[in-house]
Amino acid sequence: MPDAAPIGERAPIGGAALIDDLAARHLVHDHTDLPALAARLDGRTGLYCGFDPTADSLHIGNLQSIMLLRRFQDAGHRPVALVGGATGMIGDPSGRSDERQFLDPDVLDANREAIGQQLQRFLDFEPGPSRATLVDNRSWTEPVGILDFLRDVGKYMTVNTMLAKDSVRSRIERESGISFTEFSYMLLQANDFLVLHRDMGVELQVAGSDQWGNIVAGVDLVRRRAGAAVHGLTAPLIVRSDGTKFGKSEGANIWLSAEGTSPYQMFQYLLNVPDADVGNLLLRLTTVPVGECLAIVAAHDAAPEHRSGQRRLAEELTALVHGPAAVAAVQHAAAVLFGAPLAEADAATLELLAGEVPSTVVAPATVLGADPVDLFVHVGLGKSKGEVRRNAGGHYVNQVSLSQRDDAILGEADLLHGRFVLLRKGKNGHHLVVAGDS
Repeated sequence: MPDAAPIGERAPIGGAALIDDLAARHLVHDHTDLPALAARLDGRTGLYCGFDPTADSLHIGNLQSIMLLRRFQDAGHRPVALVGGATGMIGDPSGRSDERQFLDPDVLDANREAIGQQLQRFLDFEPGPSRATLVDNRSWTEPVGILDFLRDVGKYMTVNTMLAKDSVRSRIERESGISFTEFSYMLLQANDFLVLHRDMGVELQVAGSDQWGNIVAGVDLVRRRAGAAVHGLTAPLIVRSDGTKFGKSEGANIWLSAEGTSPYQMFQYLLNVPDADVGNLLLRLTTVPVGECLAIVAAHDAAPEHRSGQRRLAEELTALVHGPAAVAAVQHAAAVLFGAPLAEADAATLELLAGEVPSTVVAPATVLGADPVDLFVHVGLGKSKGEVRRNAGGHYVNQVSLSQRDDAILGEADLLHGRFVLLRKGKNGHHLVVAGDS
C-alpha cells in the first residue's frame, strides 16, 4: 500500500495492487468490470460516495464507505464526498421496509453542515492532485425544472429496469408499497453520477452493496447521455457474526460524533464485539496493513481470553474517529473504574468519568464535613443509612471501604482535584460526586 509521503504528493499506486488490497480486506462485492477498473486506476481517478444527511452525524456503519474513499485517496486518487441535500429530502428506499419521514429544511441543512464537517476529519482536503472535495447534490438538482429532469434523465431509464431493482421490488411486495417520491430516488442518484462525471471527471462510484441498483442506474445514464464507460464498486454491508447489524447497541446507533456516542462508549462497545468479528472489522474499517491485521487475529485466537484483538480494534477505531488523545483518556478512565490508583487520575479523566457513570453535583459546603454514609444514601447507592453501615466493607470512598477509613467525615483530602469524590457499592456500582454549583 502507499508510502508515507503526503497525500497530495503521491502518485497513484498500481490499480491491480489497490484492487488486491481491497479484496484482501473483504471490500469487493459487486463491480461493473474489475479488470477494466484496475487498468483505469493505474492513473489518477476521480471517485465519489454519497451520504444522505438523515441525522446530524454519520454512524459507525457508514465508516466503511468513508474509509473506502480514504483508501482510494491514500492510493493517490481524487475522492469526492457527496452530502445529499437533495436526495436527503426524498429518502433512499434501499434496505428499508417503510417510507422515511421528511425532515424540515432547516434540520436537513443543519445535518448537512454537521456531516460535511465530520467527513473532513477522515479525508485530506488540503490542495494537491489527490485533494478531496465536498459537494452537495442540492446545488445542481434544485435549479432543474421537472420537465427538464424528465426529458434529460427520466427519458433514459425504463420503468421495467427500475422495477427490477431489489430496493424497489422488495417494497412493492409489501403491503405499504412505495411512493413515487421514493421510487424517483434512483433517478436523482443516477443524475448525480452524470453531473460529477461531466463537471469533475468522476469515473467511479463506491458504496455499500445495498446501493448497487442505484449505482448501475448511474453507470447506464452516463453511458447513454455522455457515451462514456464509468465504473461502480460496492463492498459488502457489515453484519456481526450473529447476523445482526453492526453499529447498533441495544437498538441505538454508534454515532461518529462525540455528542451522539462518547469516545468511552465507542471504546467499550468495540471491546465487547465477538471474537469472530475482530478480524473482519480490523480489515474493513482500519488502516492497519492486511498482514498486521492477520497477525493480530492469530495472536488473539491463541489466547482469546486476553481480548487483545478487541483492544487493538477499539484503540484503532477510537483514535480514527476521535483522535489518539481520546484513546488515552478513555483508557485512563476505564482503568480507574477497574481499580487503578485514583492518585494517577488527572482532572480531565475524572471529568470524562462524570459523563460516563452516574454523577451528582453537590454544593462543596454539603460535601465537606459530611458523613459519607449520608452521601451514599443521597446518590442512591444505599436505601438507608443503616443498610450502608451494616455493609460498610462493601461501600467505598475513593477506593477505600468505609470500614477502613480513618476519618468519619469527608475532608478536603477526599476531594480529588478539589472537586470529585468517587463512590462505589460492590464491584460495579460507581457514582461520581462533583462538588460545584448545581
